[in-house]
Amino acid sequence: MSWRRWWAVARKEFLHILRDPLSLYMALAIPLIMLLLFGYALSLDVDHVPLVVEDRDQTSESRALVEQFRGSQYFDVVAMADRPEDLSRSIDLSRAIVGLSILPGFGADLKAGRTATIQLVLDGSDSNTANIALGYAYSLATLYGLEVRAAARERLGAPKVSGIDSRIRVIFNSDLKSRNFIVPGLLAVILMMVACVLTSLCVAREWENGTMEQLLSTPLRPVEFLMGKLTAYFAVGMLDMIICIVVGIGLFQVPMRGSGLLLAASAGLFCFGALCLGILISTVTRNQIIAYQLSMLSSFLPSFLLSGFVYSIENMPPMIQLVTNVVPARYFVTILKGVFLKGIGLEILWLEFLALLLFGTAIFVLAVRKMRAKVA
Repeated sequence: MSWRRWWAVARKEFLHILRDPLSLYMALAIPLIMLLLFGYALSLDVDHVPLVVEDRDQTSESRALVEQFRGSQYFDVVAMADRPEDLSRSIDLSRAIVGLSILPGFGADLKAGRTATIQLVLDGSDSNTANIALGYAYSLATLYGLEVRAAARERLGAPKVSGIDSRIRVIFNSDLKSRNFIVPGLLAVILMMVACVLTSLCVAREWENGTMEQLLSTPLRPVEFLMGKLTAYFAVGMLDMIICIVVGIGLFQVPMRGSGLLLAASAGLFCFGALCLGILISTVTRNQIIAYQLSMLSSFLPSFLLSGFVYSIENMPPMIQLVTNVVPARYFVTILKGVFLKGIGLEILWLEFLALLLFGTAIFVLAVRKMRAKVA
């Protein structure tokens, strides 16, 4: 293999990227735009849930319960309903997601030490939000009941009842912000898509422009041709990665607790594998439109849906869990979360690192063989 011929192809590709505004826009602007859009728009946090209240008891105890919900960061009391029909109408019109109905006798039951009853009405069209909001509402109501009973025992001079003192400590993501969970995963999705799409067009473009025949008439070998193409887009991909990391840490305030060297090495391996996948797609088809469609289908969708970026792999059907083993973004997402949030190193993440290395090597060998078959 000649390093001179390799660099000649890489230089040609660098010049093409710099002289083509569309390629430069795709390479630099689209990843940043995607990170900003997904980072701000995609959130798994459930707070400030619209709540409508129907207080049919009108006692100090019922009003105190309403204030318990009003003072919580998880609920916003948007309306006070006078009738059950008003509560239902607010949910039907999507003005509220949760309805709290305090039944008559609520305060008397609490004072007498009996079980007081409330009714929660939830909009189940968004089952995830409804389930989380139900847990919040149940916790608030239970906590309020315990506080009322403790106050009643204290007034009566009853001895305190021993219980469990739960002290919760959340590690890795102490603020429980979904943005700290989403942004590192976004880096894998964005890098996979951009790297695969860019290289999927480069070989197909040579065929469409009629320049591939000229390249084949030179002493250039398939491996030198592919390595030259990969060199240019590898530099662009790593530049994209640096930009996204700076934005993630600086703008979204995602903590960086692990090794930057491990992050750079794993990002390089992942970028190399994604570029090789795009090259492989580009050698299979000579049409840029088909290459673009195949690259999007094989990069963005698996990385977004099957990497554990948003949806937990453990909750997927067993057959789909097996499919995720061949999705490289799954391993890179694990490394990103481990480096960013947990601060763990290669002694724990070595298996994911090895998977990225094997993926990149296998796809590159397959792309070289396909290229040799094409030019033979």
